[in-house]
Amino acid sequence: MREILAGAAIAVLVFLGINGINVTPFIIVAILIGFMIYFMHGQGNIKIGSYGAGTSRPSSLNFEEIGGQDSAINELKEALQFILKPEAIDHMGIRPLKGILLVGPPGTGKTLLARAAANYTSSAFISASGSQFIEMYAGVGAKRIRQIFSDARNKAKKQNKKSAIIFIDELEVLGAKRGSHSGHMEYDQTLNQLLVEMDGIAQYENPRILLIGATNRADLLDPALMRPGRFDRQVAVELPDRFGRSKILAIHTRNKPLDKSVNLDEISRATFGFSGAHLESLANEAAIFAMREDSPTIQAQHFREAIDKVMLGEKADRRPSLNEMERVSVHESGHALVSELVETGSVASLTIVPRGKALGFMRKSPQDDQYLYTHEELECQIMITLAGALAEEIRFGSKSTGARNDFQQAWDIAQEMVSSGLSPLGVVSSDNLPPEVFYGECKRIIDGAEQKTSSLLTENQDLLYQLADLLIQEESLDRQRFKEIIYTFNHEQAV
Repeated sequence: MREILAGAAIAVLVFLGINGINVTPFIIVAILIGFMIYFMHGQGNIKIGSYGAGTSRPSSLNFEEIGGQDSAINELKEALQFILKPEAIDHMGIRPLKGILLVGPPGTGKTLLARAAANYTSSAFISASGSQFIEMYAGVGAKRIRQIFSDARNKAKKQNKKSAIIFIDELEVLGAKRGSHSGHMEYDQTLNQLLVEMDGIAQYENPRILLIGATNRADLLDPALMRPGRFDRQVAVELPDRFGRSKILAIHTRNKPLDKSVNLDEISRATFGFSGAHLESLANEAAIFAMREDSPTIQAQHFREAIDKVMLGEKADRRPSLNEMERVSVHESGHALVSELVETGSVASLTIVPRGKALGFMRKSPQDDQYLYTHEELECQIMITLAGALAEEIRFGSKSTGARNDFQQAWDIAQEMVSSGLSPLGVVSSDNLPPEVFYGECKRIIDGAEQKTSSLLTENQDLLYQLADLLIQEESLDRQRFKEIIYTFNHEQAV
């Protein structure tokens, strides 16, 4: 159609020129119109009123299809009552909410909750990202804010809906504290326009408008945006607990052929710290591993390998030298041996097969989620992280750069101990504690754990070497094989 119109316009100009009519003004006007269209393309406004056409879509998602966020769902449902029961809200004299802020780490389901909220309230739904409102040209962001609110109202009317939900992801890009962007007033103008639009949401307007924002950096948001009367509710969307992870896994595996050996509860135990997005990827990767082996069902071993891939990445093509493999095997054996000695049954597997950036790794056995730790438990964690480098030192007389991440983890745990009042310093304020005192106490904790770990490895030096030698031969040891090696060694020593 565009080509036909362009050809027709050229034909008309040629015809007018042949007939002696001055076509120069028409050409100039055409050039100006073309420039304006090009400029609008550059601003992201291809045509007036089309903002959000690429992101708005009907929402058919229900809250029942979102796992691991029961608390967030209940709080969100309560906040949505002003849309579902406007007469009751008005009777009680309750001011309707204008904004709901979903706060939580990436991949926890904030966008899914917003879509489910639109379906739950039978509202028109339109979504955008905070970055879509920011441009280098003054006034463009403010215009887009006005446009998305106008589009939401128009869409609700077209669909005969009584309400509309606007969802803005990455709200910290749009709503950052004013003045934090030096020399760029466009951010502040865009935020000001958002505040004006939220203040303009009337109690009895038809359709009703609700703004849902999502962020993982609520500390960056402007206080004016967070005050009552704008974003009235903050809903925490946290990482799921073990039961939540089990429910999420059940949702993402309901269309997959699972083997009888698969225990979703055990998998949920082994995936502490995984978000909903991680768990979806885990189920998908397990299915891919099963397909690679032409297996008709997804087995437990496929999930175990998928956990390693999601955590560390795909197996690497690079092959370390024999000397490096020997060092890595001793390193991982040190981690596993100390872990088993201080926390019996804590080792799930260990391998020297490179994966991602890691040349080897030791994975701990599934356990219940833990959020509180004692001084003894944190000290054991430090000992486990230091064990790899100390095992290298015992076997080869030196450490290597492969322990850098281990040292950082040990130092982080020591800092946590001091900050939490679990050190001999007692209750302290990290901000007011002199840096040299803070450093000295952390160093003392590390040194003490290092001495205990070194003594433990030296006492079990023969078992350490045997583990390392077998790990080189077999490359990977699962829990059962690891237990067999320790049992055989202890039995031989007893005889």
